This record gives sequence, structure tokens and C-alpha cells, in this order.
Amino acid sequence: MNKKIYIALSLIIVLGLGTYLCGRSLWVPVYSKVAGRRTVEEVINKIKPENEQKLISYFEKKQAIYVPEKIALIGLKEEKILELWALSHGKWTFIHKYDILAASGQSGPKLKEGDKQVPEGIYRIEGLNPNSSYHLSMKVNYPNEFDMKKAKEDNRQNLGGNIFIHGKAASIGCIAIGDEAIEEVFLLVNEVGKENVEVVIAPMDLRNKDMDLSKVQVSWYKELHDRVKIELNKFR
Repeated sequence: MNKKIYIALSLIIVLGLGTYLCGRSLWVPVYSKVAGRRTVEEVINKIKPENEQKLISYFEKKQAIYVPEKIALIGLKEEKILELWALSHGKWTFIHKYDILAASGQSGPKLKEGDKQVPEGIYRIEGLNPNSSYHLSMKVNYPNEFDMKKAKEDNRQNLGGNIFIHGKAASIGCIAIGDEAIEEVFLLVNEVGKENVEVVIAPMDLRNKDMDLSKVQVSWYKELHDRVKIELNKFR
């Protein structure tokens, strides 16, 4: 193959891949307009047959009830793991874990728009997005009451928002778990009801590790750390 043609083709492939991965927020909405926007019900009908069997298998292995009363999603930044827990037979039972494929930032809370931090704290799911640029997504209620209280004390504004747990393997400030995993979790949250879902995001697994708090230069971080640690200890 002519060297110039080879170089040109290589550039086209690289640029195309870059546009696909990094420009999703631009081309996916355009595609959605052309193809038509999907409803949550339509997505559930499509993904349920395959993914429900996987979920039932996870629950059966743990001798837990499917569909459970409540679930908890535990995001561990350092370990890059999203744990799934279910309230079954009156107690919390570990069901499954998913790899976090991408999550920007480091230990510590999200403080402002554009800091690329994944929030830390105790959250809930605000809604399901069947038309996500990242396959499917679930919106986390950041900033929550605690975040807004601390922002007011610090005289901070522009806290940012639009924090999601979503598919694909790229993310800035959100938690990406891949398409297969998000289909399972999306389906389960829909079945349980988003009002019955708790989300805990921690810097690391504080159930069995001690954190060096001096690494996070935020005056009130110990208060947040302690709240998250207490909540995590419910899930053992």
C-alpha cells in the first residue's frame, strides 16, 4: 500500500474513533433526533429478557429475593468498584460488583463545576435516562442537601451537576461501568423504583481501610468522611 494512503487511512481511523468516543455529546443528540427518542418503557422492554435472567442468577446465588424491597449502589473510587446490595429478608445482602471503567479526579468531594471530581457522599437516583450519550444513564442527586450546606458555609457557587452512573468506558466527573453493566443496573433500578435506591460514593472502602485525611485539603472533609464511613458499615 502506498505510504501516503496508509498514513491518510490511519489518520481517518484515529479521528473517527476519537469523534465516536469523545464527541458523543455532540453526535448522539443529533442521531437521537433522526432515529427518534426512546422512552424508559421501550428500553426496558428491549433489555429485560436478557438482563433479567442475569440479575435473577445473581440473586439466587446469594439466596436473596428478586425483586428486592430496596437496593444500594456503593461506589468505591480507589478500588474502581460499584457494589450492588439488596435489602432481602430484612437485612442487606451483597449481590454483585461491577468494575468502574472510568471516573476522573481523586479522593475528596466535588466542590465546583469543572473540577472533574466524582462527588462523595450519600445520594439517591433522580431519574433514568434512556437517551444517554453513554448508552444508558441514571442521574445522581448531586448536589444534595449536605453539599449545598457546605457550599453556603464556604461561600461557594456553581457547584456543578449532571452527575450520572452510565455506560461506555469514558467519563469526566461521572461513573462509567460499561454498556452491559448499565443495562443490568438500569433495569433493576426501574424494577425496584428509584425512590428505593441509595447511592453511596466513597474515596475508598472505609469498611476495612483507614484514610489519610490530610490528603484532602477541605476543612469539613472529616465530617463528610465520617458520615460516609458510618453509612458504608451498614453494608457488611
